Amino acid sequence: MNGTLLVAYATRYGSTRDAAGLLRDVLAKAGFGTDLRMARDVRTLDGVGAVVLAAPYYIGRLHRDAEAFLSAHGEALEARPTAIAAFGPLGEGKAEDRDQLEATLGRHPGLKPVSAGMFGGVYDPAKLRGFDRLLAALPASPLHGLAARDDLDRAGLRLWAEEL
Repeated sequence: MNGTLLVAYATRYGSTRDAAGLLRDVLAKAGFGTDLRMARDVRTLDGVGAVVLAAPYYIGRLHRDAEAFLSAHGEALEARPTAIAAFGPLGEGKAEDRDQLEATLGRHPGLKPVSAGMFGGVYDPAKLRGFDRLLAALPASPLHGLAARDDLDRAGLRLWAEEL
């Protein structure tokens, strides 16, 4: 691989930034020159040999900054090995969540990820803002009354990164 390995991330409350840092550390330890940047700050993929995009996955959608990254850099991503790490479903990444992720990525037809992983997320109701707080307050919401929890399988994430 020529160039650096970019770990780009989108985050809403910070936990995906932490997961992206873990990915960067594993990949750097494997010998890759790595760069960790927020997806919304990436202007070009010149000098980048491969990309790992880490993003929250909410209600069947990647974070808007991740979607914008995929749209803005679609052609460049087609020419580079690209992997996607999505975070968000509480509990283990269920088959239906992985199917939703594949459908989401299918909206970017030229993108052929070398791997697309779905990982549990981190939820802290005390950090919620705006619409997220309102959604969690609705009695019909699956988040209603849910206590803070951390379902990110860090060992599984490390293994996924090592396999890349």
